[in-house]
Amino acid sequence: MRFEAITWERLTDALAAHADAREPADGGPWLKIAVDGAPAARPGDLAASVAAALRLRGRAVLPVSTAGFLRPASLRYEYGKRDPDAYFGGWFDTGALWREVFGPLEPGGSGRVLPDLWDPATDRATRSPYRRLPEGGVLILHGPLLLGHWFPFDLAVHLRLSAGALRRRTPDDELWTLPAFERYEDEVAPAGSADAVVRADDPGHPAWTGLR
Repeated sequence: MRFEAITWERLTDALAAHADAREPADGGPWLKIAVDGAPAARPGDLAASVAAALRLRGRAVLPVSTAGFLRPASLRYEYGKRDPDAYFGGWFDTGALWREVFGPLEPGGSGRVLPDLWDPATDRATRSPYRRLPEGGVLILHGPLLLGHWFPFDLAVHLRLSAGALRRRTPDDELWTLPAFERYEDEVAPAGSADAVVRADDPGHPAWTGLR
């Protein structure tokens, strides 16, 4: 896999331009983008930058974080609070994402998306109001372990960290999650399925593969 140096600003502009010119693969009116990466790679930052660039192009954008779609603590911690296999396959409520985020954006859908469902701090439903994404709008879902669930993304960007960089940039109290990301690399191979891979080992000097 070949990478070329790029700035975050140029990367954002390239992704926004590509998305703005792309038609949804399902024939519906809503484009769906993934910004996939471990928390240490800060996928939310890139998602926010792309959202801002698309808004400047006149597109309505709804960023959604998977952090708002965690399962209740009783399910997340069924095998303990630091079980990497549970983190890999049981922390994020993919069923709710299908139901509350992707379902409304199918062709003929209502466009009414729930931006978040569960507050991990209170371990209660957030009760956030639905947000209506107008036709022609763009959903940007960001967070870890996004690929491999058959989510209908029109554009998937994977933020890649080497094992060493991931370890250095992960807080000590989250190091137990590292085996989950090793499993993600082995079983899902996100770099192979993403439309663009961004190498983010050095936060100040990203590199990318370009768009496939």
